Amino acid sequence: MGTAKTTTPAISPLAGEPIKRADAERLAGVLKAFADPARLRLLSLIQSAPEGEASVSDLTAPLGLSQPTVSHHLRILTEAGLIEREKRGVWAYYRLVPSAISAIAESLTPPRKRPTKKVR
Repeated sequence: MGTAKTTTPAISPLAGEPIKRADAERLAGVLKAFADPARLRLLSLIQSAPEGEASVSDLTAPLGLSQPTVSHHLRILTEAGLIEREKRGVWAYYRLVPSAISAIAESLTPPRKRPTKKVR
């Protein structure tokens, strides 16, 4: 599987303390990957695929975009760490990285709004 080049910061910008510049830049890079309608659609198409994965050829027709354009968007999502790429023969298959998406949601949720874990 591919490796994420961008990671979310350890400290949320909403945690009540200033976020470091490097953390802000990393988070902004990930959010830029999200901030495109075609990429949001790609994430939903991959997630809803029967096996939870899809190849470029599975994604071009539903998006109505050319193969090079879809590949470009997939590369951005992969570099942001939101999806993984697995090469099988001549085809590459993409699947979501749920932990990366959860980490982004967590970093954007103010601490007082986060669900608390019950202690038993």
